[in-house]
Amino acid sequence: MSASPSPADGAGVESELGWALRLVSSTFGRMARSCVEDLPGGPRGYLVLVALASGEPPSQLALAQQVNLDRTVMTYLLDDLEAHQLITRKPDPRDRRARQVLITEEGRAQLARAQHSLSLAETRLLADLDEDDTRQLRLLLMRVARTAAREALGPDTGC
Repeated sequence: MSASPSPADGAGVESELGWALRLVSSTFGRMARSCVEDLPGGPRGYLVLVALASGEPPSQLALAQQVNLDRTVMTYLLDDLEAHQLITRKPDPRDRRARQVLITEEGRAQLARAQHSLSLAETRLLADLDEDDTRQLRLLLMRVARTAAREALGPDTGC
């Protein structure tokens, strides 16, 4: 395995992982925000709808943990999504103190529109990659994201 080029090798800032991650993240973030700006809560609302569309109805607390949002923020976001008829909440039959969150048909329709817009944005951002490169990038990013999630939960060990 060869070492990545260092600035001393003359490769410059473009060879730095941090630079690449920051540029891709900020560019995709800007593109993604415009794709989901019509959803209550923007990107947060989108993540909630994705989580709800992909499984059993979670409790509000489980949903907050899944999408990594503070419980108070989650409550306000769910209030807004419910006011726009994108979700509903009902008592959890297994624990009447908890409330399950369910996506509505309107929520699914708006999620589908947002996912289509995001797919077009991703295609623009990944235009210089072929299908195999795109698939490999997604796989590698998911693996790195899992590591990042574990690191976020652990103590800060510095450099």
